[in-house]
Parts: sequence; C-alpha cells; structure tokens
Amino acid sequence: MTQEPEDSEIKDDIGLYVISVAAELSGLHPQTLRQYDRLGLVSPERTEGRNRRYSLRDIASLRMVGRLVGEGINHAGIKRIIELESAMVNMALEVAKLRIEVDALIDANPPKGLAIRKKNNVIVYKENQ
Repeated sequence: MTQEPEDSEIKDDIGLYVISVAAELSGLHPQTLRQYDRLGLVSPERTEGRNRRYSLRDIASLRMVGRLVGEGINHAGIKRIIELESAMVNMALEVAKLRIEVDALIDANPPKGLAIRKKNNVIVYKENQ
C-alpha cells in the first residue's frame, strides 16, 4: 500500500508541463513560448536535458503576456510591467510585515498621552410611513 504525501495539492510554481501542453493551455504557439523565454518574459524551469517545464504560474504569466501583446504593448513594455508588478507585490508583503510589527509594538506599549475615544452608538431614525 502506498502512502500519499500529506500535502497532495499541486503547487503553482512547480514545472510540470512540457512546451506543447503549456502552449495549448496558454493559447499561444510553442514558438512564441520559446521567444518569450529568450526575451526573459517567462522563464520556465529546465530539466537535466534542457527541456522546458512550465508551471501553472508560468502559464498564467503567458496568458497575461499574450493579452498585453494583443493590447498593443511591445515586449520591452511588457517586461517592464512584469518587473513593476513583481516589485509591487514585494512591497505589499513588506508593508504587511511592518503593519504586524507596528501592531505588536502598539499592543505591547499602548500610547499614554492619547485620549481614547468612546464609541458612540449610532441611532437611526425612520420616518413614519
């Protein structure tokens, strides 16, 4: 009897799909995928034999690149968009970490000089019908 690993979900960053399957899933031609790899727009994992293996994340990126090309954005512009989106995600993660840190500091050292406002109940008046 074989045991299934505890984490049986497929991770979206593992290269599983060969170029023909990735091309079909993304709606692009295999040669287009090779071009995007050469340009550095989407860089899949490589096997020992140097074959490309695309992940679900790569396929989502290919779809986005295809959509942007369809909107008339050139490859250099797409590369810049990808870089900026990546930087934005990294900054959002950093902000979330800092918020957690600030909240912990405030909880550990509550401000002494600030008056705490009492919450007022909101009363809603309805007109007689």
